[in-house]
This record gives sequence, C-alpha cells and structure tokens, in this order.
Amino acid sequence: MHLAPLAALGLALAAVTVPAAALAQDTATPAPAATSFTIDTPIEALMADARAKAVVVRHLPGIDQHPLYNDFKALSLKALAPFSQGLISEEMLARIAADLAAIT
Repeated sequence: MHLAPLAALGLALAAVTVPAAALAQDTATPAPAATSFTIDTPIEALMADARAKAVVVRHLPGIDQHPLYNDFKALSLKALAPFSQGLISEEMLARIAADLAAIT
C-alpha cells in the first residue's frame, strides 16, 4: 500500500512533537483563537457557528435541511458549487465570502 509510509511518518512526527508541545505549555489560559470563516471552510463548521450559519442560510435558505446535507456537509461551499447545477454561482460565492469576512 502506498500510503503506509506516509501514515508511519505522520505517527512518528506526532510522537515526537506532542510531548514537546505539552512541555511548552504554560499554566496561563491561552486566549481563544480568532475564528475566520471563508467559502473554503467546511459547511458543517459554518453551520456550527450562529453568525456564519446566518450568513449561509441568508444566501442559501434551507441548505441545512437539504435531504443530502449529511453527504455534502464536509465540503466547502466552493467545493460544492460545481455540483449545485448553477444554484451556487461565482457571484453568490463572492457575496457569501464578503459577508463571512465581515463577521470575523
């Protein structure tokens, strides 16, 4: 199998870096990372945030109720667009991207 060496490398790197990362942590609570959403963010991540969900649902009403939602929720809007039969146009993606950028 061609992926076995890559998987082994990934496991080896994880084993080396995790302990170092654990040692580097200080006792102070880190500040929450700023979340920025784009049209490349998976749809399920957009739907998990109330602000991002409001943007997406405003442009694509009912997307989270679509019968195939569970099949495409791991895709981004940009990746889903070619399969939308023109429903998600480049112009719509641009408007969604602008609205998502405004909430971060």
